[in-house]
Order: sequence, then structure tokens, then C-alpha cells
Amino acid sequence: MSFLLDTHALLWALMEPEKLSLKALEAIQNPDSHLFVSSASAWELSIKHALGKLEGAEAVLEDFSGHLERLQAEVLTITLPHALKAGALPRHHRDPFDRMLIAQTGLERLTLISSDEAFDRYDVRVLW
Repeated sequence: MSFLLDTHALLWALMEPEKLSLKALEAIQNPDSHLFVSSASAWELSIKHALGKLEGAEAVLEDFSGHLERLQAEVLTITLPHALKAGALPRHHRDPFDRMLIAQTGLERLTLISSDEAFDRYDVRVLW
């Protein structure tokens, strides 16, 4: 199965795996899972770290590619269809980073690993 990690799920997988649900942890650690991390998550982490909102994010940002490699996760870049879809989504979720993850999850037919219940209002598969 193919999964897209929400930004908090990515941080927890790297720094505090005990915060992940058992289902999420199993999916992330399963060698048969195909993991993706959106470039929107790198953007979100960079911005929030610069604003002083995410302690510990600096360690992830300093070696972002290395961390993804250790997770065996692939970067999912933002494409024009992703951007157009994110902008056209119903306004159930106002966070632009999360709206991008919703768009990418739907268009790429992925399952989003997230504890954010706001995603349940969209027509995407969510695992937690």
C-alpha cells in the first residue's frame, strides 16, 4: 500500500514514534509500504521552525533527505494539478499545507497517515 505522511506523522516517526497510533506505526515500519512525504511538509516545517513554533524541527530540517532515506520515503513534489485541486477543495480545512496534502492524497490515490480529524470531511483515505 502507498501512504502519504502528514507533517506531524513525519515528525513523530522520526523523533517520537511512541506518539503514533499502532496502525500508523505498523504501516510506516512495514517494508511493503510505499511511503511518501510531500514537499509541502518540508515547506511547512521550514516556515514553522523559522517562526519558533516547532522545537526539534531543526534537526529534521538539517538532514531532511537523510531522514527520508532512513524511513525509505520518497518525496512527493507539488505539481500543477495538485495546486489546482488544493485551491478548489471545499473549505473544511483552512490550513494551506493540509489542503495540499488532501489534494495530493486524492489525486495520487494514496492513504494519508494523520491524526487530524478534519481530514475525515474529505473524500480521501486516512489511516490512524
